[in-house]
Amino acid sequence: MHRRTTKFAAVAALALFSLPSLAQPPAKARVAVAPTIERLLAEQDTDHDGLITVTDTGNRLFELRTVDGASLLVEGTYPLGNLLQELGSGKVAGAAEIEIASSDLFQNPAAHVSYMIRGRYWDWLTRTVDAAGLARIVEDPKLAGQPARVYVPYGDPQAFAYYTEVAKQKPELKLEVIRLPERVSPQFVRSINSKPGILSLAMKEDTAAAGGIAGAPFVVPGGRFNEMYGWDSYFMALGLLADDRVELVRSMVDNFVYQIEHYGKILNANRTYYLTRSQPPFLTSMALAVYEKLPRDDDSHAWLARALRAAVREYETVWTVEPRLTKTGLSRYFGSGLGLPPEVEPGHFAPLLRPLAAKAGLSEAEFERQFSEGTLPSPELDALLLHDRAMRESGHDTSYRMLGRAADLNTVALNALLYKYETDLESTIRAEFGGRLDLGGGRFSESETWAVRAANRREKMMGLMWDDGRALFFDYDFVNGRRTTDVSATTLYPLWAGMMDEQNGKRLARAALAALEEAGGIVAGTEDSRGALGADRPPRQWDYPFGWAPHQIIAWRALERAGMHDEARRLAYRWVYMIAMNAARSNGAIVEKYDMVRRSIEASAEYGNVGARFRLVPEGGFGWTNASYEIGVGMLTDAQRESVGRLVPPEWVFAVPLR
Repeated sequence: MHRRTTKFAAVAALALFSLPSLAQPPAKARVAVAPTIERLLAEQDTDHDGLITVTDTGNRLFELRTVDGASLLVEGTYPLGNLLQELGSGKVAGAAEIEIASSDLFQNPAAHVSYMIRGRYWDWLTRTVDAAGLARIVEDPKLAGQPARVYVPYGDPQAFAYYTEVAKQKPELKLEVIRLPERVSPQFVRSINSKPGILSLAMKEDTAAAGGIAGAPFVVPGGRFNEMYGWDSYFMALGLLADDRVELVRSMVDNFVYQIEHYGKILNANRTYYLTRSQPPFLTSMALAVYEKLPRDDDSHAWLARALRAAVREYETVWTVEPRLTKTGLSRYFGSGLGLPPEVEPGHFAPLLRPLAAKAGLSEAEFERQFSEGTLPSPELDALLLHDRAMRESGHDTSYRMLGRAADLNTVALNALLYKYETDLESTIRAEFGGRLDLGGGRFSESETWAVRAANRREKMMGLMWDDGRALFFDYDFVNGRRTTDVSATTLYPLWAGMMDEQNGKRLARAALAALEEAGGIVAGTEDSRGALGADRPPRQWDYPFGWAPHQIIAWRALERAGMHDEARRLAYRWVYMIAMNAARSNGAIVEKYDMVRRSIEASAEYGNVGARFRLVPEGGFGWTNASYEIGVGMLTDAQRESVGRLVPPEWVFAVPLR
C-alpha cells in the first residue's frame, strides 16, 4: 500500500491492519449535499474542473462526515469519484441531504456503470414536447440564446391548438408557436434558419396531464444533442429494451411514425434546421424489437401495422425515389437543404469559406452572412455542401471516406439497411398479416413484392460493392463507375442485415476483424484508408483511431449471424472494459466516441467529445454508448464480467469508520 502522509494515516493504518472487523464502512450514511461537495472539491479537485479524476494530484484520502456526527475515511480516485457522483445526483434532485450506501461507492466498476445508466441516465435523457417538458426540450445548446419556439406541422391542428394554449398558460416560457406551411421547401427552411425551434412530435392520452394529453416521451443523446435523433434512437432503443423500458421504446417508435406522417421522413432530428434531411433507416428493426416484447393481442397487432405502413411510406417516398435513388438501382444519402448547416460549431467551415470570401473581396463573416441568406450565389460552395449534407444524413459526419463525395456514393450501410427493410417487411407481412398488409385507400403491400425487391438489391450489392478477393464490401461511386477503396466498419452491415451465405459471411467477418479490431473494439475505419494527417488535413471523428457504439453493436450482431459467438463476446468485452475503465478513472464519464487504440476518452476531433465535459456527475452519459454498454455487459461470460470488475486496484476502494 502506498505511503500516507495525512493526519488520518495512523488511524487508517490501525483500522486496516489491527481491526479487521472495522474494515467495512456502515451500510448507509446520511450526508449534507452542498457542504460535502464544497469540501470534497476543495480537497480533492486539484485541477479545478469540478471532477475527481486520475489527472488530479494529492493523497486521495477524504473524511466523509455524516449528519449524525460520524466520520468515514474514503480513499482512492474511483470511490471518491463515485461519492461526487452521488452528491451531484442529490444536487440535481434539489436535495439538501442524501443517504449514501457503501455499495454505491465501492461497487465494482462494471456494475456501477450499469447502475448509473439504468437508475439515472435514461431518466435524465428522457424528454417530452409538451407542457411539462417544453422548458427542457426547447433549449438548444448548439444555438444558445434563441427564443423558445415550437413549430407544428400543417396537418396537425390539434397540436397547434394545444401549444397555443400552453403558451397562454405558461407565459414564463415566452413560447412562440408557429405552424409550418403545407409544403416545406428547402427555401422555406433556409428562411427560418435565423429563428430555429423544436418540432412537435406525437401526443398520447394521459389522464394525469393537463388537458388529458401529453407528449410521447423519447430519449436524447445528451450534451449538445437535446432533441430526438434518427439512428441514435434505434441503438438507444436496444439498450432501453435490455433494461426493460419497453413502453418508452414503443413511444419512440410512435414519434417516428408521426414524423413520417407529418414531416414526410424520419428526421435527422426534430429541430427546424433538420427538416430537409433524414438519417440511416432503422424503423422496421426498431418496431420489430419492440413487438417481440409486447403481448400478442389486437392492440399490439394494430400498433405494428401502423409502424409497418409508415416504413413502407418512408421506403417508397424517401429512399427509393429521386434524388436518393440512383441510376444503379441502389440508393444514396442526400440532403436537400440550402446554405450552411446552422447546427455546426462556429468556425467549422472556415477552411472552405476563407478562400471564397477572399476571392469575392469580402470578410469571411460577411461572405457567410450573404451566402446563408441566399443573396450571394456560390456554385463552388453549393457543390461542396451537397456532399456535406449527404454525409450528415449518413450519420458519419465527418469522415474522409465521404468528404467531398458523399452524394456520389451508393453506400454499403444505406443499401444494407434498405435490404433489411425489404426482408423485414417480407417476413413480417407474411407471418403476421397473411401475406398482405392493408396500406389504406385501397392499397395493399404484398410479401412477395418485398422478397423480389430484396433479391434484386442483394444482386446489385454483390455485383457492385462486394470485393470477393478481399472478402469485404466497399461503397460504390456511381458517378465514376467504380468501388471505393476505404475499409470501414460499415463493411459489416450486409452481414448484420442477413444478406450473406454462411461461407462468405465468415470470410467477411474474419477479414473485417483483421482490418478493424483494435484494443477497444472495432475502429471506424483503417489508418490506411484515413490517410496521413497534417495542418491542412485534421483528424475526422468517424475515422481511425476512433470507435463508436453503433459500429460495435452492428459488429457484435454480425458476428453472431456468422456463428462467431466467441469473437462477438471478445469484441463486447474489449468495449465494455474500455468504458468501465475510463469511467472509473474519470468521475464516471461515458462519452460519444473513444480512441480505440489507446482505449481513451481523449478522442477530441472536430466537435470535441460529447460527454467528457461536465461537473460533479455525468449529465446522462451519452445515449448510444449507454445502450452499447448495457447490451455488451449482457453478452459477457461470468469470467469476463469478473475480469471487468477487477480493473480497479484494491487499494483504491478502502474505507473504514473513524469514529
